[in-house]
Amino acid sequence: MATFYKVLGQAIPSASTTTNIYTVPANSSTVISTLAVCNTGSGATIRVAVRPAGTALNNNHYIIYENGITGNESQFYTLGLTLAATDVLTVYSSSGNVVFNVYGSEMS
Repeated sequence: MATFYKVLGQAIPSASTTTNIYTVPANSSTVISTLAVCNTGSGATIRVAVRPAGTALNNNHYIIYENGITGNESQFYTLGLTLAATDVLTVYSSSGNVVFNVYGSEMS
């Protein structure tokens, strides 16, 4: 099984819109090591959810919910999340000025 270390996804969701930033490819597994969140505007809140096998978003999927991030601030989360094939990482911000970057390893 080969391991690939890489940028898994980057997104700037529209205000109050959920965005799928990363989906684990078929026949693969992934470890998400770091989530970097950068607010390029005024204060906002963020949400991050892990949806097993791409199921519909539900409250039990959130790992971060309504966490505040001030303007011009960056937050870094060291996660170690282990995801199976077709699992989906979904992000949200209350403004359209928050940038999400996901880093980790894909094994296939």
